[in-house]
Amino acid sequence: MSRPCFIALGANLGDPVATVTAAIVALRGLPQAEFVAASSLYRTAPVGLRHQPDFINAVVELAAVSSAPTLLQSLFAIEARFGRQRSVKNAPRTLDLDLLLYGDEISDDPYLTLPHPRLHERAFVLAPLAEIAPRLLIPGHGEVGELLRHCADQKIEKLLPKAA
Repeated sequence: MSRPCFIALGANLGDPVATVTAAIVALRGLPQAEFVAASSLYRTAPVGLRHQPDFINAVVELAAVSSAPTLLQSLFAIEARFGRQRSVKNAPRTLDLDLLLYGDEISDDPYLTLPHPRLHERAFVLAPLAEIAPRLLIPGHGEVGELLRHCADQKIEKLLPKAA
């Protein structure tokens, strides 16, 4: 049985447009998931550490047949292939892949929190998510489109038509 899952992509080092586009292609190739959709690319200001380049963001929907922890390990492997190094929180990065939702699963595990924390507060995730699943319900928070309206003060710029 497959479960719909949503992955946020972000990058702000090197050529982030090329990186996010290539990462979408890598997600398409995951053996334990079927590609469903990808959003357009968006440019957003950094959150947290402000003195760094803007981010390029997108969201991908997959139908996953593996467990959420197994899928998360695959995401970490893709990040590593793109040179991701984990240093301080909100630091610049070559690629960040976050598992936002895994079906309607809710988890408070320190290794994997679902839905992803702060997903419901961040336009850089909600705008691309709303593009591909505007009526999606975020457990405990509400509908994506409505949550995005609450983030209207966060600057986000749609860059390109749908990604890879």
